[in-house]
Amino acid sequence: MPKSTDSNSTELSVGNDDNKNLVIDQPESTVKKKSASPASSQMQLLTLAKQFDVDGAFIAAEKQMPLEDRAQKRERKENLRKQQNLEAIMKRAVQYCSDQQVADRADQDWFTRFIDLAEGISNKTMQDLWAKILAGEISSPGSFSLKALKAFRTMSIYEAKLLAKACAVAVKDSSRKNIRIISKTYQIPGLLNFFSKDREHNINLNQFGLSYAELLTLADNHLLFIQETETTAFAKGEGLQLHFHSTSLNFSAKKNNTVLCFYKFTPIGAELAQLISDNPDIGYLNLIKSKFDTLFSISETN
Repeated sequence: MPKSTDSNSTELSVGNDDNKNLVIDQPESTVKKKSASPASSQMQLLTLAKQFDVDGAFIAAEKQMPLEDRAQKRERKENLRKQQNLEAIMKRAVQYCSDQQVADRADQDWFTRFIDLAEGISNKTMQDLWAKILAGEISSPGSFSLKALKAFRTMSIYEAKLLAKACAVAVKDSSRKNIRIISKTYQIPGLLNFFSKDREHNINLNQFGLSYAELLTLADNHLLFIQETETTAFAKGEGLQLHFHSTSLNFSAKKNNTVLCFYKFTPIGAELAQLISDNPDIGYLNLIKSKFDTLFSISETN
């Protein structure tokens, strides 16, 4: 419980090993309200400061460890934390590796950079993704570039989930290397179709968790090109084949001068998409088939 020191200040225990206290000058009624809530921002800050050994300024001067000792203690604990993170990632990575022989050996310089970038990852979900990167690179050297590692290091869980949403609605070309999100189709305007309502059909990506703001977030993380690209105009009967996860989609134009538009994954985005489990959004596929019906015939093969 808070202990009153005078009418305007209250002494709160930070709960460290030396039973030291923090003095905060503010009305007692306010402190009581905050101290009653373990999730208050004040208590969260104190907890994090203690956890990462940067709480020295909150401790009375006569009870503080020397500054140099505090710095050494923090460095020692930080090294232990990094070691623990890396060992957890290694343990997870083994589960994604096979016992089959690999022709090429992983680059040691790449592994050194991986260690530098992954050692600060303590979130279990993100550790699992880093483990997949390591296992993928060892199984097939060159799968993940250093640029991809650096981009992934700055990503939050929220941004990783956005990438998963993008992958759920993405298609690949015949090489399966270029990844795209179909955004719309249209027929090039002419005298006969200029006023036709069926000349253009857009896909509302917002209903699949990919608003324009979220697409911008993916672009800011170097995962997606924010400018749409489009195919050349197809003549009637022409088209292309795309792969929607395990399903092949054959697009055949029903009218002349029809075009498909996409948001393209960047090379980094295409690399990191390998981390995402195959979880197609069938609702997106059904919407494309119904929306594009006037301009394209779309058939499926498994």
